[in-house]
Amino acid sequence: MADPDSSPVVKHLLMFLENRQPPKTFCPSEVARALSSDELQSEGVQEWRQLMPRVRRLAWEMRANGELEVLQRGEVIGDTVVSLDDLKGPIRIRRVQKEMADA
Repeated sequence: MADPDSSPVVKHLLMFLENRQPPKTFCPSEVARALSSDELQSEGVQEWRQLMPRVRRLAWEMRANGELEVLQRGEVIGDTVVSLDDLKGPIRIRRVQKEMADA
């Protein structure tokens, strides 16, 4: 995964993952909206909506690495969905739920 210090988007996504305990989820827009105007400018955008494809893509990559779960309609997206382009509509993100034995 990218260095957390390299991008405000990565930094904020990791912060949300750290602060939301499963089964709590969050919307990618929460990550984008958390960026300050200076951070938005450093990402080359004017407003948070322009970051949505980037946040969704980052979440999808982290999902592929087992770092988080992506949900749609309350269900975890399984391995049968292989492309972010296959997802239509809103998604939610959450930290991977660890088994009790891992705790």
